[in-house]
Amino acid sequence: MVRVRDLNWFQLEEYLRRDDRIVLPIGSTEQHAYLSLETDNILAERVAAEAAEPLGVPVLPVLAYGLTPSFGAYPGSPTLRVATLVAVVQDLLDSLHSQGFRRILIVNGHGGNAPADAARREWGAANADAEVLFHDWWVGPRVWQLVQELDPGASHASWMENFPWTRLPGVELPTKRKEPLPQPLPAARGAMREMAGDGQYGGFYALPDDDVLRVWAAGVEETRALLGHGWVTSS
Repeated sequence: MVRVRDLNWFQLEEYLRRDDRIVLPIGSTEQHAYLSLETDNILAERVAAEAAEPLGVPVLPVLAYGLTPSFGAYPGSPTLRVATLVAVVQDLLDSLHSQGFRRILIVNGHGGNAPADAARREWGAANADAEVLFHDWWVGPRVWQLVQELDPGASHASWMENFPWTRLPGVELPTKRKEPLPQPLPAARGAMREMAGDGQYGGFYALPDDDVLRVWAAGVEETRALLGHGWVTSS
């Protein structure tokens, strides 16, 4: 068991006697066209848990809200402010550090959360006895190579986020490939909805599970490698 929901504090304290690693998944609750509004959260937490399981490293619950102001015209897409996200991430790092965690991996599931990466770098500069890594799991080298081989131009809410665990029962997806949206994308919420329509950014809506599960396996492997061997320091 690696998800902290399956542990009590006695067990986590015992773990800290032999290891100082922990994983913090972060995501966003936002529109993903025909997929779950919690797609980013589901993927960040699941890839973290599958990666951590063989290593026995605990995984915190996903931080379920991020930066998504351009999706404000899509119901169910609440956003934080940049300052709020930065403060929350740094507060969590402070708290985890005070409890004895010294190697913290943030697994990010949402492209808009880039300020969280800056926040952990700023925090790390002030806490030389700790190390915080930040991993955008969907753009790891092997994952991205597979995406480019299968469907160049695939992006937000396309097949590359369409897994058995992000689909909704009874919801049919379009079968035609969507042309990538013109860049740069508008920041204004109304303009974004007008341009993006159903919310998908480009590519096929679905591909065979054999293909998408290969992408998933690569994401798990890359995350596990980082959690196992990506540290400059060791306990």
